[in-house]
Amino acid sequence: MLINCVAYQDGHKLADIAIDQIGDWVQRPDCFVWVALRDATDAELAQMQKEFGLHELAVEDASHGHQRPKIEEYGDTVFVVMRLLETEGAELHAGEVAVFVGQNFVLSARSRSAQSFKGVRERCEREPHLLRHGAGFVLYALMDAVVDRYFPLLDAIETEFDAIESQIFTPRAARTNIERLYALKRRATVLRHAVAPLLEVASKLHGGRVPAVCMSTQEYFRDVHDHLTRINGSIDAIRETIATAIQVNLSMVTIEESETTKRLAAWAAIFAVSTALAGIWGMNFEHMPELKWAFGYPMALGIIACASALLYWRFRRAGWL
Repeated sequence: MLINCVAYQDGHKLADIAIDQIGDWVQRPDCFVWVALRDATDAELAQMQKEFGLHELAVEDASHGHQRPKIEEYGDTVFVVMRLLETEGAELHAGEVAVFVGQNFVLSARSRSAQSFKGVRERCEREPHLLRHGAGFVLYALMDAVVDRYFPLLDAIETEFDAIESQIFTPRAARTNIERLYALKRRATVLRHAVAPLLEVASKLHGGRVPAVCMSTQEYFRDVHDHLTRINGSIDAIRETIATAIQVNLSMVTIEESETTKRLAAWAAIFAVSTALAGIWGMNFEHMPELKWAFGYPMALGIIACASALLYWRFRRAGWL
């Protein structure tokens, strides 16, 4: 569906226009048209392709979706794909936005995401001295908005990891901690898959051979690149920390199993001694010193009890019980 279609000139908004008027406005000097679509249909994309002269391969990618973040050039048009991440319960849901940028137009097609770029348009319109740079600045503003929305997701991952880390040495919590850590690692991986390729995209928009439409905004894209570098470094660090925490939890599971095994072995030893002594007195031999003694049976029970108590004391002192 069409969100808005606006014409700009010299950094100022001229008018909201209809789609069939796009061809007239893009012919004006120093004027560009900014169109925003959400969950665009094939018919809508085909109409945009006709109005802006978009390459069919780029339109096909935008139509099918599920693209890796990337940048491609088709003549004077730049095609950029970015992932939009949203939290759904304990998981991260990935949508995307495909942006077509030419000298006199910007087309953004958002899919599978509830995130809005209304604030981006309002920001650009509040800064006409920057919007005067044209379509290249709009691409920067969109990319900057996408990247800024990654920071809260990273902070949430770090906060949850700190909560899990504080419970690592809590008895009998290792299994739950491992499950939470694996879920956290999946979220960090989804975020990394969105950030790492976009880092490569941003690096192609400043320094070296930069697309003509982005020539006047290279320093802004360098700022985006710096943000992505910082996020990517934090993600790598937290993924390594999560992996270490998982190993620690697995070690805790092994230790707990070892403690359980020692307790079982100690009790088994106690009952084995009792069973052995009871077996000796239960053989019913005729010639046994205590067989005809009135206190023979209590003595046997006393020896069994003393042996069991002695073993219990030794295992308790050794930390097995």
